[in-house]
Amino acid sequence: MNLTGAAGEHYVMCQLLRRDFIAALAPVGVPNTDIVVTDAVGDRLASIQVKSRRDIGSDGGWHMGRKHEGIVGELLFYCFVDFGADLKAHPRCWVLRSAVVAAAVRESHAKWLSTPGKGGRVRNPTDLRRFLPDYDRTGVAIDRGAGWLDRYEDNWEQLRGVV
Repeated sequence: MNLTGAAGEHYVMCQLLRRDFIAALAPVGVPNTDIVVTDAVGDRLASIQVKSRRDIGSDGGWHMGRKHEGIVGELLFYCFVDFGADLKAHPRCWVLRSAVVAAAVRESHAKWLSTPGKGGRVRNPTDLRRFLPDYDRTGVAIDRGAGWLDRYEDNWEQLRGVV
C-alpha cells in the first residue's frame, strides 16, 4: 500500500495549522483540491493540491497530467512535498500558485514534444507530465534550471495575502 499521498496531505495540514491557518482536508473525490484553507472568520477561502514523492527515480520530480496544464485559479495553490530517501530525511515542501505550476508543466511538455526522441524519432503525445526542480537536467531547457524552486520552499506566507 502506498500512503505517500496521504502522508503529504497530513504534512501540509500540519504545517498550515502550526502557522495558525484554519485548514481542513477536502472530501474524497474533490477533483482539484486536497486541502481547504480559510481565514479566522471564514471570509476568504483558498484551496491546495498536494503532490508528494519519495526519493525514487532520477529526476527528483512529481507526476502530473495533461489536466494540470490548464488548472489555474487565483485561489489555488500547489504544495510539492519531498519526503527524501528514508525516514531520517526531513521533509521538504514548496508552495506555488497554480499559474506557475501550469506554465512549467505546459512549457516543459511542449519543449519535450519538440525535441527528438531516441534515434531522432518524433515523440508521441502523452497525457503524462513531470514537475521538476531542474528541467535543464532533462535536456528540456525552459528557463527553469537548478534552483528555480528555491524561492517557493516553505513559502507559506504567500497564503496570508490570500486568506
